Amino acid sequence: MDLFIVFSYFDEMISDNTQLIGEAPAWLSAQEHVSRVAPLDRPILVIGERGTGKELIGERLHFLSKRWDGPFIKVNCAALSETLLDSELFGHERGAFTGATEMRRGRFELADGGTIFLDEIATASAQVQEKLLRVIEYGEFQRVGGSKVLTTNVRIIAATNADLPSMVERGEFRADLLDRLAFDVITLPPLRARPGDASLLADHFARRMAIEMAQDFPGFAPSAVAAMEAHDWPGNVRELRNFAQRLAHRSMMLSPDEPVLFDQSALDPFDSPWRPKSRRTPKAPPALKADPARIRQDETIPADFPSQVAAFEMQLIDEALSLSEGHQGKAADFLGLTYHQFRGLLKKHDYGKNPGKAGPQSGETPLKGPIRGL
Repeated sequence: MDLFIVFSYFDEMISDNTQLIGEAPAWLSAQEHVSRVAPLDRPILVIGERGTGKELIGERLHFLSKRWDGPFIKVNCAALSETLLDSELFGHERGAFTGATEMRRGRFELADGGTIFLDEIATASAQVQEKLLRVIEYGEFQRVGGSKVLTTNVRIIAATNADLPSMVERGEFRADLLDRLAFDVITLPPLRARPGDASLLADHFARRMAIEMAQDFPGFAPSAVAAMEAHDWPGNVRELRNFAQRLAHRSMMLSPDEPVLFDQSALDPFDSPWRPKSRRTPKAPPALKADPARIRQDETIPADFPSQVAAFEMQLIDEALSLSEGHQGKAADFLGLTYHQFRGLLKKHDYGKNPGKAGPQSGETPLKGPIRGL
């Protein structure tokens, strides 16, 4: 049994690069599209919502191409700043920038003879876009801080969840680069447009979890299958994978032989009554909010406006000190003020000295203990 589990595990890992799971018409159409364009040695653009499997499609395009035995290099353009992305893609010479203590080859050099997958291409800066255009056109580039022209032979597969044509219209993305990246465009359907695939994918992911746990997967209960098919899955396949494996793990730990039931709490692992709450600045009461766009220049300020402002400021002081249990430094943080700014606000209203101007009102619970500083 142990040997079978080991071989099954490796079989599952290998199949991820050779099979795309799903039987929905929209997904099968996308697979056929991939098979048609994979042999072409041209740039391909993959479009889809987050979690739809753009990177998996990129791998599929590579392994079905004549470059299958070459390197497959992945770069997330959104994960790096402009300078770091430039260096990551094209390399840099020693001393090119602070911290560049030695020469470093870029991803385009490392991908020579293979494929480079550029995820989140829409986030690339204008400078990087210009360099990418030159690589596509001439196969040439220069390292950051270098003058030598280097060459590379790579196939580019780019991916995005952005509307690149609209970005071109707004001047946020180069039209000539989009033309060259999009020799053909593969658009991936969201999971909500793939009826029947959620349960197939969930079963696949749950079985991988069972292999990891060295157990047999008992399957999902019919009610769980129906619930998964009915869910929208805004995070698409990535969200479904995490949910299915989390749900299977919890169920098999408690009842390893029982069919896995749907559990709403597995959708959000942060859903707990003990979840830490974010500290936020107290909001103004609705009656004190005003829309500046609705105030005309000829409108006069009410005579009691200064007193309204003072009352509002004192209310904020009360709420901030209540949240901080009388600690002035923390109260200042709640209001987005420095400690000295908050002290100035207290002094302005003689807070704590004049009962008629500040402090708890009649019927309210007074602050516990003295007002404290830092």
